[in-house]
Amino acid sequence: MGQGKRAAGPRGEHDREGFIEMVAQAAESLVRNEGFRGLGMRRLAAAIGYAPNSIYNAVGDLDQVILRVNARTFRRLCATLEGAIDPAQPPRDNALALADAYLVFVAADPRVWSLVFEHVAAPDVPFPDWYAEALSQATGLVDTVLQQLLPDATERRQAVATLWAGLHGIASLSTSNKLAVLVPDSPRVLARMLVGRFLGDVTGPM
Repeated sequence: MGQGKRAAGPRGEHDREGFIEMVAQAAESLVRNEGFRGLGMRRLAAAIGYAPNSIYNAVGDLDQVILRVNARTFRRLCATLEGAIDPAQPPRDNALALADAYLVFVAADPRVWSLVFEHVAAPDVPFPDWYAEALSQATGLVDTVLQQLLPDATERRQAVATLWAGLHGIASLSTSNKLAVLVPDSPRVLARMLVGRFLGDVTGPM
């Protein structure tokens, strides 16, 4: 690439997109190892060997860094969910498979996943298009699986949001070791009950 497209670091070693990806990967690693509280701009700059101003200039403030990490998480989740779908199976079975895959994904990387919900963006700042696209790719898979069961687009959109929120609640309680206080059942049993009962209103009993 030409020098005109290089940015971010004072050494000019990365183009802008490459630098952003490096920052997001480093931030993700900090969160994975130490949690949300371990992520700060100075620590992040030290981790990648650049000055904090390089991150501000190329990526933005810490809120923007976190959104980049979360977009990476959504893309990884999308790939996981996509791998759980079997076109030969009925939509209901695929919906249950998506619930299983979601729980496995969260349990494997709970600190990074929790960043999606722990981070509260400023209310007057809209989400960037690239963030909305990464999220919509993941939720779009669920929407596609539910199309045959819920042909109405509005109802299906509400169903995706409801199931997403419900599964997040189960996963969060499980990863924080609080689910066992409520019930002895595994999160998988509860997640499959949630999805199965919810879709049962449309498709009949399990």
